[in-house]
Amino acid sequence: MIKEGNKVKVHYTGKLESNEVFDTSKDKDPLQFTVGEGQLIPGFENGVIGLKVGDKKTINIEVNQAYGEVREDLLNEVSKDKMPEGVTKGQMLQAQTPNGPVSVKILEIKEDTVVIDANHPLAGKNLIFDLEVVEVV
Repeated sequence: MIKEGNKVKVHYTGKLESNEVFDTSKDKDPLQFTVGEGQLIPGFENGVIGLKVGDKKTINIEVNQAYGEVREDLLNEVSKDKMPEGVTKGQMLQAQTPNGPVSVKILEIKEDTVVIDANHPLAGKNLIFDLEVVEVV
């Protein structure tokens, strides 16, 4: 049985509540991580505890155990002259911050400014993962 501290390999398919798949390890190597080290969202790590090799399980992860709520402080309006030329709504960019690079999404383009969102793309969403335990290393 998987417990905290175990190194595990799992195959997964991540979906939104709409059933839209946002990520999968299908046709790739399984995901390897150590349970309890905080490498993944808490709901995913907690979802494998108690499973064993060969087990399949669907886990539903609430927002607070996934990427959290959308944070208004991560929505910013930036002068257009600080943006690359030709940016479009919905485009993803890398922004440099004092803490390193951050991915941002262009939400809106106004006359002189651009509204950017530095929230994780899955913030504010409940997630569903179909898991299969491949190995406990």
